[in-house]
Amino acid sequence: MARENLRATLLGFAGALVVFAVLFSLIGVGDLVYQLQSADPRFVALVIVATLGWLFAWGLALRTVLSVLGVELSAVKSFLVFSGAMFSNNITPFGQAGGEPVTALLISQSSDAEYETGLAAIASVDTLNFVPSITLALVGAVYFATETTLGQSLELAVIGVVVLATAVPGLVYVGWQRRYQLEHKAVSVLTPVIRRVAEFVPRVSKPTAESIEGRISRFFAAIERVATNPRGLVLAVSLSAAGWLAQMLGLWFAFHAVGTPVSPAILLFVVPIGAIAGVTPLPGGAGGIESVLLVLLLAATGPAVTQSAILAAIVIYRGAVYWLPTLIGGVVVSVLGLNNT
Repeated sequence: MARENLRATLLGFAGALVVFAVLFSLIGVGDLVYQLQSADPRFVALVIVATLGWLFAWGLALRTVLSVLGVELSAVKSFLVFSGAMFSNNITPFGQAGGEPVTALLISQSSDAEYETGLAAIASVDTLNFVPSITLALVGAVYFATETTLGQSLELAVIGVVVLATAVPGLVYVGWQRRYQLEHKAVSVLTPVIRRVAEFVPRVSKPTAESIEGRISRFFAAIERVATNPRGLVLAVSLSAAGWLAQMLGLWFAFHAVGTPVSPAILLFVVPIGAIAGVTPLPGGAGGIESVLLVLLLAATGPAVTQSAILAAIVIYRGAVYWLPTLIGGVVVSVLGLNNT
């Protein structure tokens, strides 16, 4: 199993390298290097500060959700745990979908939470993050549309945001109304799968059907506790919005670093849409997110900003957003791994 996961991760990074090679060759490596060498280090430092602000805000959102579930973490520890969560997302294909099980284990190891509670907490945070991202994207798209004529690429992006803004809440509502049926279905489907997989995992005893059902039930119960706590939901969504704004501020600083400021309204819808590419098989969306950001920013800025300047700003921004939590989270995961061996 571990060998298969490693193979998938290596293939994901290989795919990301191919995407970056194509991007750099299309824009021009020489121009990109020149833009990066000429970047204002003061604004680059501000990109890092904004990235830390994003991690801290979303760490507090995770802390809020865990508090609703009866698990207490300090602000600093929640920052470190969330950085560890981002580390697992960034080295796992399919981004958050692939990293959530590892994140749940990390939460359970760093607190007194059960694994199911940790999984429910990070799943809740990921879901709540969708609300402000689409809201900000719609606000930015509407504002930007009033200032200029949207091209075909931006029209498609706006249509996609509108579809997501209507479809996803609808699916969540239907899922909530049928949560008990979903829980029963999950038990019937996952129980034989988990018991079968356990037969091939060394040093792990085969769980009983009753224990699996109990764990799945605790997961759904935790989700329900979060969903029925209005104060916790409002606070977590507000912190999530603060995190998104910090990311947008980071990209805005990155454009200032390369000497080409852009309208903040562009970033309101470009950053959330770009983040959707994180669901690709590429680890942490590396390559995919950069490609989407490049296409959208080229369409939004037009000839006023050069292609090399846009790509340089993206490299600075994504370099901080990807590598800073990866480095911090890697240390966290390593320490927790050593402490639990």
